[in-house]
Amino acid sequence: MDFRYLGDSGLKISEITYGNWLTHGSQVENDVATACVRAALDAGISTFDTADVYANGAAETVLGAALKGERRESLEIFTKVYFPTGPGGKNDVGLSRKHIMESIDASLRRLQTDYVDLYQAHRYDTETPLEETVQAFADVVRAGKALYLGVSEWTGEQIQAAHTMATDLGVQLISSQPQYSMLWRVIEDEVVPTCRALGVSQIVWSPIAQGVLTGKYAPGQPLPEGSRATDDKGGAQFIQRFLRDEVLTRVQALRPIADELDLTLAQLAIAWVLANDNVATALVGASRPEQVASNAAAAGVALDDDVLRRIDEVLGDVVERDPALTAQGAPAQRPA
Repeated sequence: MDFRYLGDSGLKISEITYGNWLTHGSQVENDVATACVRAALDAGISTFDTADVYANGAAETVLGAALKGERRESLEIFTKVYFPTGPGGKNDVGLSRKHIMESIDASLRRLQTDYVDLYQAHRYDTETPLEETVQAFADVVRAGKALYLGVSEWTGEQIQAAHTMATDLGVQLISSQPQYSMLWRVIEDEVVPTCRALGVSQIVWSPIAQGVLTGKYAPGQPLPEGSRATDDKGGAQFIQRFLRDEVLTRVQALRPIADELDLTLAQLAIAWVLANDNVATALVGASRPEQVASNAAAAGVALDDDVLRRIDEVLGDVVERDPALTAQGAPAQRPA
């Protein structure tokens, strides 16, 4: 496993981060989830990402139990706050001071730790003054409950504003967690340049485009039974945009490139996001331990300029690049 600095901080994290969105506490049994975490540790992964909303807290609970007994100082544990949790009351959502302060304590209890290494704003809250949000996050850091701050799916303008406030308050906002893959490059024109200038790294989710870049979805063929594309509770809505035959045909055409490099298509996709110098780590999940080991093998793989050019030629115009989609994908108001 290779390691990279997160933003302009001194914190090093593994190039592959194990994330438990859609799996722990919902899609897979707890013993399998624990086996996946053990496989991540065996592969050299030291960084783990979760959120309080995943399975309404259950994902944090499963991760905390799976990591119990590990040397805490050797791990980097990330979580997030914003989406509705608990019974979904009027203050159980958003980035108000009340919700942040209550949520960090609940997350720490579930994770069985005294602090998280990174506490992230899961989305931008249009209903709370940004000053209130950043001040609350700063107080979480000063209380020793989080070491660094991050955001997820924020626009470049929003990141710039929050970074300025955090700097004025003497705390470090060092990361952005957006969707990013060969097929979804909407952060490249605005978010990445802004973050590069500020010393903020990307922690990218869905580097294999919800599984499409594994090549298991073939054009003109029925969706595989038990796949994410057939599971309404497992993220089927996120994968639909990639299931067009023109996209699936281009993905299959990437296979010769992967074969030449002795990589799986998934490993090629993960290595591709890691080729971006503003990306600190690629978030991968798993429903089986062997998936973890396979994905982790993408760490340290260098793709030369010729390979990157060939990938672009194969994918052509099926790549989504519109930077406006970052803002469009964020809630206009707090979800109920």
